[in-house]
Amino acid sequence: MIEIKFENNKSVAYDGNRKIGECNFVESENTWNITHTEVDSLYQGQGIARKLVESIIENAKNQDKELVAECFYAKKVISLR
Repeated sequence: MIEIKFENNKSVAYDGNRKIGECNFVESENTWNITHTEVDSLYQGQGIARKLVESIIENAKNQDKELVAECFYAKKVISLR
């Protein structure tokens, strides 16, 4: 089962103990900037990247942070919300 964890400026996807993807952000003052999203090729097409971005979006909302994205994929996910 795939598990998404929020850790030190990123959300990380695990399959058991194996890290299979992550979405990184940089924090400055009250803004989080999503810079990169990546999922292992064996796990692509399963919606994991979207879950990683959504994890950051929810954590930003819970911590009252503004959110921007340099990452093309994250921009797409944010625009569809």
